[in-house]
Amino acid sequence: MSKSNRRMILNLFLQNAGSHKGAWRHESTRLSELHDINHLLRIAKKAEAARIDSLFIADGLSIETKAVQHGPILGFEPLTLLSAIAVVTERIGLIATVSTSFSEPYNVARIFASLDHISGGRAGWNIVTTGVERTAFNFGLKELPAHTKRYERAREFTEVALKLWESWEADALVQDKASGVYADAGKVHDIKHEGAYFSVRGALNMMRSPQGRPLLIQAGASEEGKSLAAQYAELIFTVQRTFEDAQLFYADIKAKTARAGRSPDDIKVLPGLHVIVCETEEEAKQKASELRQLGSIERAVMSLSNLLGIDFSVYGLDDPFPELPELSEVNAYQSFYQMVKKIVEQEKPTLRELLDKYWVGNGQLSIAGTPQQVADVMEDWFVNGAADGFSVMPQLAFGGTEAFLDLVVPELQRRGLFPTEYSARTLRENLGYSVL
Repeated sequence: MSKSNRRMILNLFLQNAGSHKGAWRHESTRLSELHDINHLLRIAKKAEAARIDSLFIADGLSIETKAVQHGPILGFEPLTLLSAIAVVTERIGLIATVSTSFSEPYNVARIFASLDHISGGRAGWNIVTTGVERTAFNFGLKELPAHTKRYERAREFTEVALKLWESWEADALVQDKASGVYADAGKVHDIKHEGAYFSVRGALNMMRSPQGRPLLIQAGASEEGKSLAAQYAELIFTVQRTFEDAQLFYADIKAKTARAGRSPDDIKVLPGLHVIVCETEEEAKQKASELRQLGSIERAVMSLSNLLGIDFSVYGLDDPFPELPELSEVNAYQSFYQMVKKIVEQEKPTLRELLDKYWVGNGQLSIAGTPQQVADVMEDWFVNGAADGFSVMPQLAFGGTEAFLDLVVPELQRRGLFPTEYSARTLRENLGYSVL
């Protein structure tokens, strides 16, 4: 490792088929295993053997029925799956997405504390606000709350969860058989929270978790999202396609974190990385070409529509890309909006051209090449102020994940960028943070 002890962080995005929307149709994908937990357990154990820092499972709370014909939408509920993974692994971090818009703080605090205990201190919460309108209809709402309101709720939600995790002091558990005192009642506190969105008495009905509290992650690039991350998050998952954009985002979030009264080193920036890796560049490009031919343009239109809150199905695929509204009018995922708007302004594509080039498999940083080529890009971003690590998204889960773990990780280790052993048992300590 370098003298500064700074090292790359690698988070593996766990998906049943892969990050490419046509991955389920590829010849390497074993359809009989797509919804078999043993497939995911094998990947988890393989990732831990490679010393990957964490596994991440995204989540959504709605489904577009006409989209199911185009491939698997989502897999198992994240916390349930990660609890199963926890018992077959020992060191790898376990991160799940849970929405603050359609959950309650007490339930979420309790569930993550449970995962932290089950895993021995490896839980992480990806805090999202959910920008898909159809999801609101599954939870008794007539419409999706406004973007600003969702983030106001998310901020208070996070504050309540933190209070609940801290409601048990570190030494509250006594377990003294002789005195008959199991826990010191003076060190377990009702939180008595009264706010604009929540009224929660507390305390949490579970002792303090091994990490003090789970690791906090955020994944939004709007001003509200970055503000939330700067105040609370230890990791931020980001969406940048180019090195220049990634550098700008990196500098911005580090500055915002400093203005929030924290050290810039307290937040680690992990751009998403869609990757295909093969022994030769020719093989990698061939596999990328195969996947492009398997992707469904219809599903890509649905995905883009959901993420931006705009129905793109009413536009012709070969017409100029429709004019986008102002950012202030977008009530969906602003990070994706900003990415799409920049592409449209720079390249003036048709809808089909944008989806073919950027969406049918990715929309973020994408590399198809040899282990050395992939590692070169990762090192460049890491060394030159664009990333602290990556959220790795193999475009093919079957074979593609193994290729990254077997070929790229050792190359990063040979370069001194990534460790060959875990440094601690808890996720927080392994990433250089203290147990709280």
